[in-house]
Amino acid sequence: MKRTLIFVALCMALTSANAQDKKDTALVISSDTIGDYKKSVVIKIGKIEIVKKDSSKVVVKPKDKLKLHFTATRFDFGISTYLDNGSFTLSPANAFLERNNSKSRNFAFDFLEMGYRFNKNFKIYTAAGLDWTHMRLRQNITIQKSAPTLSYVTESVDFKKNRFSSQYLRIPLAFQFRSNPIKKGDRIEFVIGPEVGFLLNGKVKQVSKENGKEKFKDDYNLNPFRYGAVARLGYGGTGIYVKYYGTDVFAEGQGPTDFKNLAFGISFGM
Repeated sequence: MKRTLIFVALCMALTSANAQDKKDTALVISSDTIGDYKKSVVIKIGKIEIVKKDSSKVVVKPKDKLKLHFTATRFDFGISTYLDNGSFTLSPANAFLERNNSKSRNFAFDFLEMGYRFNKNFKIYTAAGLDWTHMRLRQNITIQKSAPTLSYVTESVDFKKNRFSSQYLRIPLAFQFRSNPIKKGDRIEFVIGPEVGFLLNGKVKQVSKENGKEKFKDDYNLNPFRYGAVARLGYGGTGIYVKYYGTDVFAEGQGPTDFKNLAFGISFGM
């Protein structure tokens, strides 16, 4: 393997200069294309076969079923919206959060994955990634920092951009079903499962002629923990996704109730 770095843990066989065809447990770190993963750093965990060819080179063959790997995959680009008591139309009390749907976006990606492939068509994995929700507010308001409950002030300026954002660490538990190869090794994939998220920060970004560009960070009464469900359908690594979170957008007692977030769009690197 080209540019492969090998770290072998708990491997007593390497202490023997004449060891051949022995098995032990190891972590193999590689930047090559391995199995399902392309252009990613892969850490494989499991039994390995060690074949020492000479004093400087060791060939390691790990099992393929269990993998832990650092990667950049499942890039989600979509539209994000609110559901107020199950409706896309906000109630009068929550009208200050009215958004421009075409400019309210969801962006996310995973940087770590650990999975177990039971066979060529079924796999379970968990991952860690980052998920941003950018709501483009229509009204000229500023959501207040460090407030006991969600509050705002109406501004006299006309904002060219008034974006209310949240960033979460996402951790999905996914069940992946895929077809046999159809063309050039590509497959139809369907992924479904629960997801939890932990709030990293909230942010308000405003752009106006009067004040220029301004950015403010706070938790903005956002829910520190959220859970929901995610579904993905794709072919050849590209597909569509939908995410629905069962928890309220804002923390209990600090904002609107029965106020949910829904996102859907295109995903690359399923």
